[in-house]
Amino acid sequence: MLINNALDFPGNTTLPGTTFPAMPFVFVGDKAFALGEHMMRLYSSRGLSIARRVFNYHLTRARRVVECAFGILANKWRFLHLPIHLKMETAISAVKAACALHNFVRERDGYNFEDSLSHSLESPNQSGVRGNRHGAAVRDDFTAYFMSPQGELPWQLEAI
Repeated sequence: MLINNALDFPGNTTLPGTTFPAMPFVFVGDKAFALGEHMMRLYSSRGLSIARRVFNYHLTRARRVVECAFGILANKWRFLHLPIHLKMETAISAVKAACALHNFVRERDGYNFEDSLSHSLESPNQSGVRGNRHGAAVRDDFTAYFMSPQGELPWQLEAI
């Protein structure tokens, strides 16, 4: 939740089945966002190790899920295609209302596969923003987790 212009994140938590240090909750972003403790972005694509390519694969999959879900929601509730010019509290209520109405319509009318086939969200102008060292350390910890027996996917090496 946004409080005093800052996000109030849940406390760090240990990843399932690991003894890794407790990890923060994070957003997944693209290169338009600076790497930070709570913002993950891809490693630069030059000369990546296998572990870093695996991390990029996991992050790309996560971003794709989020982008598809938001695309489905935005195609039904067109106001999400534009900047929301409302007070923060009102914008939060509008987005929550769109989610609740979306779920209500899906429950009432059933799932419409056509809704999920396309969305036309514009990509922002990406300018490659640098991050901080703590964010890099968090990303490296996630990279190690995705290469560990607890965090790996059976097909991840074939997918990169």
